[in-house]
Amino acid sequence: MKWNNKFNYPKSSRTIENGLRKYLFGDEKLPSVTSILQATKSEEDKASLENWKQRVGYKEAHKIKTEASSRGTSMHSFIEDFLRGRVNKSFFESNEQYKNMAKEIIEKGIKGKLEEIYGMETILHYPEKYAGTADLVGIYQGQEAIIDFKQSNKPKKIDFIQDYFLQLGAYTLAHNIVYKTSITSGVILLCTVDNLFQDFKIDGAELTMYQNLFLGRLKKFNELKNLP
Repeated sequence: MKWNNKFNYPKSSRTIENGLRKYLFGDEKLPSVTSILQATKSEEDKASLENWKQRVGYKEAHKIKTEASSRGTSMHSFIEDFLRGRVNKSFFESNEQYKNMAKEIIEKGIKGKLEEIYGMETILHYPEKYAGTADLVGIYQGQEAIIDFKQSNKPKKIDFIQDYFLQLGAYTLAHNIVYKTSITSGVILLCTVDNLFQDFKIDGAELTMYQNLFLGRLKKFNELKNLP
């Protein structure tokens, strides 16, 4: 794989306002993709999450969420270090959980499949609408793609990761609008705590569907926030 800095991705700072993450672009404060999706969850999804919290207990639920967040951050950092050539052999010899998960993604999802890297932790925005951070933009299995790395406590079924696909829809749409690209592929590379690797890919008409579905969620978000 090689680096190709063909796009000038912007820098941006982030802030939290009224519980919503926002990205700062000059005078613009754009809501994050994840905040939009969180605020517009269906009543069914909200009820399911609340039932889970009650079942395991609120304290335990908070602990699980915090541990997952920390593990995900560490896993992402390891993958990024690998792609930047900062990882030496000794890193692969350790047996820490997040490194084992990262290595599964590297060995089964990246090596031999990722051909070029345009950017990592790439801040993307749709002017005046929203912004977010894509884990990786580049060429994957011959196609320009946006790729996100995910971790999970258990294997995922497609029905349970619709928000992942909506994120990809939002990121690809923003990239295509700002950089005049025609990215038609989005990839999720996921590993569970038991080191089970899964990959999910959406492209073509299916990706277009998720782009449109995300715009529907954005409209709902703006209505909820009384925005134009």
